[in-house]
Amino acid sequence: MNGKREPRVIIIGAGMSGMLMAIKLIESGMDNFQIYDKASEIGGTWRENTYPGIGCDVAAHYYTYQDVPNPEWSTRLPQGAEIQKYLLGVAEQRDLRRRIAFNKEVARADHDGQRWTVRFEDGEVVEADFVVACCGLLHHPRYPDIPGLGDFKGAKFHSARWDHSVPLEGRRVGVIGNGSTGAQIISKLSERKLDLKVFQRTPQWIFPLPDRRYSQIEKSLLRAFPWVGRIIHHVYRVAFENLFAAAVLKPCWQRRLMSWLCKWNLNTVKDPALRAKLTPDYQPLCKRLVMSMEFYPAIQRENVSLVTDEIDHIDARGVVTKDGVLHEVDVLALATGFDAHAYFRPLELRNVQGRTLSEAWKQGPYALRTVAVPGFPNFFFTLGPQSPIGNFSAISISETQINYILRCIEMFRDGKFRTLHPTPEATEKFNAFIRAAMPDTIWVTGCTNWYMSKNGVPSAWPYSGNRFRKELREPNLAEYELAV
Repeated sequence: MNGKREPRVIIIGAGMSGMLMAIKLIESGMDNFQIYDKASEIGGTWRENTYPGIGCDVAAHYYTYQDVPNPEWSTRLPQGAEIQKYLLGVAEQRDLRRRIAFNKEVARADHDGQRWTVRFEDGEVVEADFVVACCGLLHHPRYPDIPGLGDFKGAKFHSARWDHSVPLEGRRVGVIGNGSTGAQIISKLSERKLDLKVFQRTPQWIFPLPDRRYSQIEKSLLRAFPWVGRIIHHVYRVAFENLFAAAVLKPCWQRRLMSWLCKWNLNTVKDPALRAKLTPDYQPLCKRLVMSMEFYPAIQRENVSLVTDEIDHIDARGVVTKDGVLHEVDVLALATGFDAHAYFRPLELRNVQGRTLSEAWKQGPYALRTVAVPGFPNFFFTLGPQSPIGNFSAISISETQINYILRCIEMFRDGKFRTLHPTPEATEKFNAFIRAAMPDTIWVTGCTNWYMSKNGVPSAWPYSGNRFRKELREPNLAEYELAV
């Protein structure tokens, strides 16, 4: 490498961002890296989530790597199995599988002032110059704190741990939760010959995002001209960022339009009593929007009943609500989401001063430019605190973050530093910049949403997508403490 350093990089996670980190390292001429994943296959969330109706509510051609278009998408909104197939194809195309160690869960990592020592649950120990956590945002299932949940005698599972061996036809199925995952499950199960009870904790605004199938002619065109796929990716990115993103940032015509469409969609529910039960008491977009054209038709089917009374407890036979009614079910599906603030934890970090990440994040997660934490040298992550989450393409967000991380590793390779980590001053300045924009956002208008962190600040990006890319375009070494 012409006298340049050759960094040893450990990537944690073989999902979409971990694979992209590997691809970018290879393209930059760096080969000394290894991906570790706790599971036995790649794919991350699209490997683990296989519930009925699983899909993505971001357009398929936007939910791809920018430089690896996929001409084979069958619908505008991709199904989970197709996304997993795309990721498997990228792994084969880029020869990544030989670089992945499966069934390897990282337990902790310690920095001695020079390098990281990474310890695995199976006892193996490895060293590296950089550790990059690409663990995804929503991968720690959150179970509801309902008394008696363990007393239920029927089949019970979280949506991210769906048990396909459990028969559903002809049975009484209960679903707790009606966010994006719950809406997809409810829509799909309503089509089957079963009795479905939906336990609604909070009504959701449902945005009518239409889907459609792609024709063989369209697929053939994209196979013949891959650059067309890149153009479509860009068009969808611009559309999403200038509609959904703009609507949450401040009062504007986009917010008014999307609110009107959500209310129009709700009015397709014919029964006034049912419509009233489905009407939220907060503004559209305050919570992450559910995107569906199928949910309202599903909830009106004869085999579906909506329960809005608060759950008191669960017993062996089913769900007991506060009004004393026992709702007997044979199967209980928990569409209760994920711990959105765990990030890459339970991985524990310890620096040369003996301080742990748990201590650093005691008052809540924070980061410089969404990718690094003061005091922990040469450690980076994707989809960290204040990342543009919600109705965005997580792949597009990760691409911006990974390009930034790659530049830092390249500067190490070029001898500009041995270690770097953010200064507390730069990190506080960045987070003050975030807090300053929050009062105009829809997230602080009075609802309870999963964006909200322990310190009361939504863990989301309150500016445009263009501003995010600008802020992460090039690392500013003045924001870091360097050791050469």
